[in-house]
Amino acid sequence: MSRFLEGPARAAALALGLAIAAPDAAPAAAETVRLTEVADWRPVFGQVESVKRAAARTRIAGTLTMLTVSEGDAVATGQRIALVEDPKIALELAALDAAVRALEAQLAQARIDLDRAEQLRERGAVPTAALDQARTQLEFVTQTIAARKAERAALAARADEGAVLAPEAGRVIAAPMVQGMAVQPGEVVAEIAAEDFVLRARLPERHAAFLAVGDGVRITARGMLTGGESREGRIAKVYPALEAGRVVVDIAAEGLGDYFVGERVRLDVATGRRPAIVARAECLERRHGVTFARLGSGAEVVVQPGVPVDGGVEILAGLKPGDALQCGS
Repeated sequence: MSRFLEGPARAAALALGLAIAAPDAAPAAAETVRLTEVADWRPVFGQVESVKRAAARTRIAGTLTMLTVSEGDAVATGQRIALVEDPKIALELAALDAAVRALEAQLAQARIDLDRAEQLRERGAVPTAALDQARTQLEFVTQTIAARKAERAALAARADEGAVLAPEAGRVIAAPMVQGMAVQPGEVVAEIAAEDFVLRARLPERHAAFLAVGDGVRITARGMLTGGESREGRIAKVYPALEAGRVVVDIAAEGLGDYFVGERVRLDVATGRRPAIVARAECLERRHGVTFARLGSGAEVVVQPGVPVDGGVEILAGLKPGDALQCGS
């Protein structure tokens, strides 16, 4: 046999040597399918609600002569939103003013009488009793004027109570009154939703044990039932009393100020944990509307994916615990 190969034989030998010397290609990453505990998300609807509602009420009886707000208006704390006037109060104030002026005239006369009584007493023309009577009359008129002025101040304060003020900052959600109506003390002129809004959801009683303050909630995009970009919220309060067999929770989230009060929003709430088969997205391939997974043997199987969960995608059918999957890096 010749020591040197020439022509095609030499090329074939070289190719065979390279094939033998080259290391095997790195196999695709493989992982074993296992049951994993995942959050059990339940779809529910929540309503946009104010943490508290405040009623702006009348404080005196009279006629509603001014109303400056309607549904949807924003108000500030202490803002005057209506005015109630009672014509009788103005008449009573005028009567008290006249009474005070009459008493002031009596006061001037009482001082003159007292001065005269003191002069006559110095000359011994009148008894001491007459001087005491003049002093008593002056004191009586002085105290009567003070009482009438206090009464007038109370009546003026009552007139000031005709102003209906907003007890909280927020939005007016109801204004049942109209200008010109006769009102009594305590009637609601406007109902105001405070600016702090939450999503209030009601879940079946069986989920009560799995709800806790601080748990995460998925909030579906406004106006959509499914799909769309969701955002996160947190359970802010779990009410201790059930309503018609349902547990009530408040969910805090940003950006609720532009929603309508009472607007319904779809939520996903975690109600405990359950076992599930989860595969990383890199282990799945979707072709022609069908999702495939490649087993360790190289065979491909059709799988039914579920919703995204922590760690990947839930597999509803097609895989079982113990299967080996080939996953991309």
